[in-house]
Amino acid sequence: MRAVFLDFGSVTRGDMDCTVLDQVISPWHFYEESSEQQVLERIKPVEVVVSNKVFLNRAAIFAAERLKLICVSATGYNNIDLTAAAERNIPVCNVRGYATPSVVQHVFMLILNLSCRFLEYQELMKTGGWQASKFFCPLDFGIEELSGKTLGIIGHGELGRGVAEIAKAFGMQLLIAEHKGKPARSGRTAFDKVISQADFISLHCPLSPDTHNLIAREEFEQMKSSAYLINTARGGLVNETDLLQSLTSGNIAGAAIDVLQEEPPQKNNVMLQHQAANLIITPHMAWASRQSRQRLLNQLAENIRNFFQNKPFNQVS
Repeated sequence: MRAVFLDFGSVTRGDMDCTVLDQVISPWHFYEESSEQQVLERIKPVEVVVSNKVFLNRAAIFAAERLKLICVSATGYNNIDLTAAAERNIPVCNVRGYATPSVVQHVFMLILNLSCRFLEYQELMKTGGWQASKFFCPLDFGIEELSGKTLGIIGHGELGRGVAEIAKAFGMQLLIAEHKGKPARSGRTAFDKVISQADFISLHCPLSPDTHNLIAREEFEQMKSSAYLINTARGGLVNETDLLQSLTSGNIAGAAIDVLQEEPPQKNNVMLQHQAANLIITPHMAWASRQSRQRLLNQLAENIRNFFQNKPFNQVS
């Protein structure tokens, strides 16, 4: 049995233990990255292919005559032509829940940076503002406690629930949003009410035609002027033009995002041109703790093992 990892560079910089993969199938071919042309050549002789973000289209899937299993080393699997895989009777599986601790701590890192005005105080230090202060503690920027603040969670799956648990430890009030445009079920709050009442709004829903531009001009206009938006889910959930307009006009207090519509972004990306401290951008790293990436490989190996043993293996459809 042979296996190939088409974009191993997307999950490691040489700091992962790959023993778990070798134990379930061998030999492996690990490629840093793969172009569309290289994919056809690299998957043709193997039984198992792993991809994080490399696209497997119909041509590639039908060209791989020996292929038995497609593994996605992520939760999202929109880079796989599922129809073509089904026609070839090749199952597709993903990994789930591996990054929860990493994402949750990143969410609160962003929230705390915003509420404690970390960027502004760091800049004050660098420019000599503390050194020139008349007092031991410069109070140039207002710091807010999380206790008593309302956190609106949009997307109450694995990650949303993890964020909710930590929010309770901070003494925050929780609003769990119902799907947009749907009547609120028990334990949920109408989407528009969450948007208008929350002090912090954290996104944890998948990107789909229904959630594309989920947060746009109308939603920003409903938010409190003191509200903050946190997005560690997918860039397409937020209309970036409307977000920048809301930040520059003071319609909302700020935002912290780990994802953009275009990744990696071009140097002239408009989001990166916004220099004010009310926008924090991190490079899609919320998931990427060392422990999280190791759990990803471990679960990937388990999926392959279970597939060959006819056990459940996180198959998607």
